[in-house]
Amino acid sequence: MEWSKLREQSLILEDAAVLALNKPAGISVTGERHDTDIVEMAAAQGETLYPVHRIDKVTSGLVLLAKQLPAHGELTRQFTKRTAEKAYLAVTESTGLPEHGVIDLPLSVGRKNRVRIAAPRESIRRAGDTWLVDEQEVLAGKNYPSVTEFTTVARTDAHTVLALRPITGRRHQIRVHLAWIGHPIVGDPLFDKSGAHARTHLHSWRLALAASWRPDGLLELEAEPGADFWQPVSAALTADPRQLLSSASELMARATPTGH
Repeated sequence: MEWSKLREQSLILEDAAVLALNKPAGISVTGERHDTDIVEMAAAQGETLYPVHRIDKVTSGLVLLAKQLPAHGELTRQFTKRTAEKAYLAVTESTGLPEHGVIDLPLSVGRKNRVRIAAPRESIRRAGDTWLVDEQEVLAGKNYPSVTEFTTVARTDAHTVLALRPITGRRHQIRVHLAWIGHPIVGDPLFDKSGAHARTHLHSWRLALAASWRPDGLLELEAEPGADFWQPVSAALTADPRQLLSSASELMARATPTGH
């Protein structure tokens, strides 16, 4: 896809400092040696963009890019300090998840640069609606505390739709957390090699950050998922997806903070 067409079709918000896009699945943001790269596509057309954050190539949805270095610095600091509010949507392969839950499992990087839980799979336990491992079970070496909160949006006989809030922002965090507790994301090539699905059903949904140059001092962004995201559950849903997401927003607001 040409940059000008992608830019026009994906645009959520643009001002003098930033560009927010609703990225299709299958396009990388930057620096992953893929053949389709937003930053390189823009540069080839004379536009310089600085990624504020990254989402995986297989993930669709909201991506924020800075057009100016001062804005880039202001926004990236909020991701570093974990003050940026993020929310994702996912369709999982299984059922049985609670209305709200917390996955508190450290991550590490193993062979071939693969992200994994930094503990034996059998040591993962569920305490109420929290998944965790005891400290003595964490493998020696470099590991990273990682926490994901989730709220159930919809259920079908075979799938669950979740709204997720990654408290930490580790690489592949949501994908690995869900897979290791037995609820992998539909079509995730990290865990499903069948190629049976057209895409990975993970979507970057919302971002909220402080933005000093904006009249209200805020950037509050939302990327609506397309019909392709809902495909595994569309035939079984009894409510309109927009109604489900409106309800999910209320449920997430009422969920008890973890304190992380």
